[in-house]
Amino acid sequence: MSDKLYIAGTRAVLEALENNVSINKIFTIKQKQEYKEIYKHIFSEAKNQGIPIQYVPKEKLDYLYKGNHQGIIAESSPIKYHDLNDFLENLKKDQPLLLLLDGITDVRNFGAIARTSLAAGVDGIIIPQGGNVQITDDAIKSSAGALLTIPVIRVIHLKDAIYQLQTYNYSIIAATEKATKTIYEADFKKPIALILGNEEKGIQSSLLKLCDEIVKIPIAGNIDSLNVSVSAGIIVYEIFRQRYI
Repeated sequence: MSDKLYIAGTRAVLEALENNVSINKIFTIKQKQEYKEIYKHIFSEAKNQGIPIQYVPKEKLDYLYKGNHQGIIAESSPIKYHDLNDFLENLKKDQPLLLLLDGITDVRNFGAIARTSLAAGVDGIIIPQGGNVQITDDAIKSSAGALLTIPVIRVIHLKDAIYQLQTYNYSIIAATEKATKTIYEADFKKPIALILGNEEKGIQSSLLKLCDEIVKIPIAGNIDSLNVSVSAGIIVYEIFRQRYI
């Protein structure tokens, strides 16, 4: 496996964090006593930046990096994640549209959502640090390069992002088959943060409770739901239709 996307070793990982290198996640194992302080520093920096830490067997690290990794490897990101507060402060638009992705783990779905979002004028995509696909070369390829253009905002918890969006007067709308109102009955001519969830588990109930509205795509056939990237395309373009056509 190529190590071109990995930063290995305590000093290298710490320097990457301190210099704001964009990192998807950190892989580590239980550390030796002599490294205790530097690891605590690394973990503190990672937490402050919302970077997930994943504990793995040593064999995983050996597979990712062939040199001396010292029990820790950072997976670098090919893009720079945006900070939510800075992004909202600088987004000057009457009717912004943001997507919040809850539990989207398939890289192809993520890429397709990003490509549709860029085409339809979505202003940014918000993802959590855990439980969701991060930005990798495969994700960028699946998006046909859209992820190199559309802003991606990474947050520690989507719930906190929703609270922050509400202070900016966004209407929080969830797309779920559990809704009674269809997307064609909703008013999308306002600042919107649209939540899309995992195909199997859907949107977390704790997030649904925070929503101002929930909507669904009407389905005539005998199926429960659509692929999440297909759903994203349908809803995003209904928003586009209402606003511009």
